[in-house]
Amino acid sequence: MTIDLSQLSLTELHDLIAQAQQALIARQKQERKAVIAQMQALAATIGATVTLQAEAKPATRNPVAAKYRNPRNPDQTWSGRGMKPRWLVALLDEGLDIQDCLI
Repeated sequence: MTIDLSQLSLTELHDLIAQAQQALIARQKQERKAVIAQMQALAATIGATVTLQAEAKPATRNPVAAKYRNPRNPDQTWSGRGMKPRWLVALLDEGLDIQDCLI
């Protein structure tokens, strides 16, 4: 099946994408159910059962408050975690003490 996308309007293209996404989600659900049924049937042949876990949600991290601020540009901050930002490294190379940047 080939669709000539060049002849579709922007609205038609958006609608086509939305329909394709819905069809993809429905197909993935069908495939998942089929695979689960196959796994359960196979497990039943040896007297086992299959228990599926819910999909884990990615861990969310709370933002960390800034601990240091660039005295020359207050928009530049750093939480103190990870690598030191370039602006801080440059200030330290100039001889500024990191304590001078504490918020």
